[in-house]
Amino acid sequence: MFLGLLSLLCGYVILVCQPYEYILKFKTTFTEGGEIFQLWEKPEVNLYLKVYLFNITNHEEFLDGRESKLRFQQVGPYVYREFFSHNNIVFNNNGTLSSIPSHPLQYMPEMSNGTEEDLLILPNIALFSITNVMRDASYISRWGLNMLIRQTDTRPLVQMTAHEFMFGYESTLVTLGNHLMPSWIKFDKLGLIDRMYDFDGDFETIYTGKTDIRLTGLIEKYNGDVNLPQWSGKCANVQGASDGVKFPSYIQPNDTLLFFRKSLCRSERMIHVGEKFINGLHTYQFTFMENEFDNGAVNPENKCFCRKGRCLKSGLLDVTDCYYGFPIALSYPHFYQSDPSLLEVLEGLEPKKELHESYFFIQPKSGLPVDLAFRFQINMALQDIGHMERMEKFINFTFPMLWFEIGMYELPYSLNMRFWFYLSVLPVAEEVTTYLLFLFGAVLLIWSVVKILSYQVKESPTDWLETEMERRRHRAKNDKLTGWKEKEMDTYNSFLTPDDANLTMTVQ
Repeated sequence: MFLGLLSLLCGYVILVCQPYEYILKFKTTFTEGGEIFQLWEKPEVNLYLKVYLFNITNHEEFLDGRESKLRFQQVGPYVYREFFSHNNIVFNNNGTLSSIPSHPLQYMPEMSNGTEEDLLILPNIALFSITNVMRDASYISRWGLNMLIRQTDTRPLVQMTAHEFMFGYESTLVTLGNHLMPSWIKFDKLGLIDRMYDFDGDFETIYTGKTDIRLTGLIEKYNGDVNLPQWSGKCANVQGASDGVKFPSYIQPNDTLLFFRKSLCRSERMIHVGEKFINGLHTYQFTFMENEFDNGAVNPENKCFCRKGRCLKSGLLDVTDCYYGFPIALSYPHFYQSDPSLLEVLEGLEPKKELHESYFFIQPKSGLPVDLAFRFQINMALQDIGHMERMEKFINFTFPMLWFEIGMYELPYSLNMRFWFYLSVLPVAEEVTTYLLFLFGAVLLIWSVVKILSYQVKESPTDWLETEMERRRHRAKNDKLTGWKEKEMDTYNSFLTPDDANLTMTVQ
């Protein structure tokens, strides 16, 4: 009965206290030397950047007027491994830590389709950018720029290698801008991936989960502010967003998550769309909210993404202020979920959901991503630049330049097994242990009660009373017999002389 009560008590303590939840919260909270913290500090995963470029196959025919639409041919991917880490970490007293993000890249030729030395016909980013910036300048300034374009024979569509387009090519216009306006153009080479991965001087403040376990690993401030300087109102907020390494803990199916990457120039909302078991881990599938790149036509909350009151077409996000004033606009790859008119003026792009939609499979309790890929396209959203030299064919044209996918497609085996044990085995073990303790306790209690009842039935009160009386009669008889023998011995001894008594004692 004691063991049964003890088992029930232990089962009740486990049920109420939930030691597994306590251990999980302890492990999830960021502390120096903590397991989850170390994985966040330097993720033990293979994170890849895949870049697809758009080679122009009819540039001569388009420029001389023989064809009215540009034809694009997707090439790549050019694959790079990203060694994402958080450096110079300092723990603060308010439940946050400060860190500097680092994203070095390493080219992976064995995973790439093509080489960095592939020669392609691509847009001259420097020419398009500077002419778009100078379109409303004074006549004298525009005349000087047009003269420079003619003198240097700068053309809008040029041949260069894939590496030059991604990581920087020399341009007279960029070099001139770097010398004359160093506060604006801080670089002497211009490459899209190079600018996209410019994290120089950035720092972030991250929640440790000490005050709220659900916030562990999420951004509190980026560069010292909860808002991005490029936007106003709700559009500027990055507080509570994830950088993709750690999402909120204890995610519920109806939660809306935030995702932020500097290259996106904003935080994007994600919604739950399904569930899936991946290598033994239960995950929630999230994707970006529908009409997230709408500029207010469908979703009025997105009106604040209209830069200086000018709204781009649906599906385009004006990120000019994040890219040095260059007319850069983000979209989903191949203008997926964008205004159909963007595809009508060009050829070669075919949006497909399975290839161009982003996805995130996240383990809901820990907030750790198990499989993810976010995909975006970088475009140049040109305005009325027809009065600039050699730009008359690109008035209000949206130029697709490249699209990229940053993905982590599976956890390393050792890491997957570790989290499978933590997140799948331990909670089941706790539940099974609780049930077994309750069952064992109940069985012991029932068994002890049955034994007591069966003993009482076997030994009825009448039988017990008779047995007890017989035992007492037997004891009294023995006591009487013993007393008579002792009395007889005393009488016998009294008739003996002292010498006889001594002899008797001697004999005895």
